[in-house]
Amino acid sequence: MDMLCADDTLLLRPFEESDLKAFARYRANPEVARFQSWDENYTLKDATALFQAMDYSRFTEPGLWFQVAIVRRASGKLLGDLALHFLPQQQVEIGFTLAPESQHQGLARHALRILLPHLFSKYDIHRVSALTDPRNIPAQKLLEALHFRREAHYVKSLYFKGSWVDEYRYALLREEFLIPESIQ
Repeated sequence: MDMLCADDTLLLRPFEESDLKAFARYRANPEVARFQSWDENYTLKDATALFQAMDYSRFTEPGLWFQVAIVRRASGKLLGDLALHFLPQQQVEIGFTLAPESQHQGLARHALRILLPHLFSKYDIHRVSALTDPRNIPAQKLLEALHFRREAHYVKSLYFKGSWVDEYRYALLREEFLIPESIQ
C-alpha cells in the first residue's frame, strides 16, 4: 500500500522507516503523551518495534492497529499520525496525534476529513468510533466538529497512568456522514 488517501495539501500513507525519528520525538513530548497510551519515555526503539509489528498487507483485518502518517504533501514532512483499529462488523476505532508544532492549525480535522470518506466508501466501514479522556477538550471539540456523537461517559473505567479516569466514547455512522459523490 503506497498511499491511503490525499488531497492537495496532505497525504495519508503508511509509515516509513524515515518517519520514525520524528514520530518518536513527538511521542516523547509529555504534553503529547498526556492522554495517550504511551508515556513520555517513548524512544526510537519503541517506534521501530511498533513499525516492525505493522503489516500493511493485512490492512483492515479485524483486531489489528495501524498507524497512518499525516504528511505535508509539498515538503514530505511528518506532521502526526492517525491510529486505526479495525474491529469486527465493519467498524474502526480511531485515534489521532500531532507533533506539537503541528497542533492548533486544523491539521487533525483536515486529516480526518480526508480519511473518513475513504473509510466509509473504499472500505465500506459502517461505524467509526473514538475514546477520549474528558479532560482532553481539544479532542472532544475536534470529534464534535466532525459530527461525531458522544455515546457514552464511562466513569472511572480505566486505570491510566496511576489513577482511575473517565472516558468518553464518540461515534459516527456511515449514514450520518455525507460522502462526496466524487469518491463514491
